[in-house]
Amino acid sequence: MWLLNELIFSIPLIIYVCLRIRKLLARKLYKNISTALFLFLVLAFPLAEILSHRAGPSWIRALMNIGYYTLPLLLYLVLTVVLTDLLIGLLRMLKVLSKEKVNGRRFRRFHLGFVVILPLVVVVLGILNFHHLRLKEYSVEIPRRSSVLTELKIVFASDFHLGDQTESDFMDRFVALVNAQNPDLVLIGGDVLEGDRRDEALDHFEAQFRQIKSKYGVFAAPGNHEGYGGNRDEFFTRAGIRLLRDAVEKIDGALYLTGRNDGRSRDRKTIEALLQGTPDDLPLILVDHRPTDIDNVSRTRVDLQISGHTHHGQLFPINFITNKQYELSWGYLKKGQTHFFVSSGAQVWGPRVRTVGDSEILLIRVNFSAAR
Repeated sequence: MWLLNELIFSIPLIIYVCLRIRKLLARKLYKNISTALFLFLVLAFPLAEILSHRAGPSWIRALMNIGYYTLPLLLYLVLTVVLTDLLIGLLRMLKVLSKEKVNGRRFRRFHLGFVVILPLVVVVLGILNFHHLRLKEYSVEIPRRSSVLTELKIVFASDFHLGDQTESDFMDRFVALVNAQNPDLVLIGGDVLEGDRRDEALDHFEAQFRQIKSKYGVFAAPGNHEGYGGNRDEFFTRAGIRLLRDAVEKIDGALYLTGRNDGRSRDRKTIEALLQGTPDDLPLILVDHRPTDIDNVSRTRVDLQISGHTHHGQLFPINFITNKQYELSWGYLKKGQTHFFVSSGAQVWGPRVRTVGDSEILLIRVNFSAAR
């Protein structure tokens, strides 16, 4: 269960925060209520993860959603209490605050209100940020070679994590925004479906994907979630999406499009083996769910690579970890002659909260130059 180990390792900090809040409360009843709430915050996320792999009525889904929201709330509660205590300790060392002031009834009430309200505000802002689907526009120039094109308009999206938590109007908004760009090519970066259940009602999602309009069609590379719950290839076929698993497609004499297997797939080819035998007469665009092979790809003739997967951490300060883990966690990078893009995703995994990154679709305008 993802993040369960991290939650277990955080228990000493969680206990510390629980005791600190108990100390700020005057009455024993309130202290006991706060302890019960902390126990709920700790257990709710593992329960939500268990429920996410099972079918159930609407109240089960509501309980699962509540459980997911407790994870960011617990994270920001711990951060707020620990950082506030450090600040108070520093101010006491500097003689700005006295022990009597800190232990005073008025200060303790303010302290308690601050450490409870701030995490709630951060989570609410994260929910609003998640629900705001944005369009990010970029322009790059790559060699034309013998292509018939002078320009190409690409729409890219990844990390939909479609499932029981997906709002009913999300795909309608997504398709409308994509079609409004009048794209030449639509690319999907993986993790389209969420969970490992086999009983989701997928017909609705398939029908909505089929409404996407583009000149050259809709193509996708698989993500790690495409490996959960068995083979999902039929979903892509019914949705009108051409799934590329370590495959190269020649698109209408205009370009070569390559989709890589997920980075943890046992039969994933090296980039050199994948491109072996592909002529260099046309521009080459690569879709790879994980941006883990940037250095190797930059040494090949790939002109443009687009990825997702990272979510840019999704919750602050996890973005500092993804920045260390990936050469490019979010945004744009040119390395060698290759342009790299990493999207933070159209949606997120787990809690519908995003305190870093954006819920986004990329619009990449490619101009083809005559010279290399």
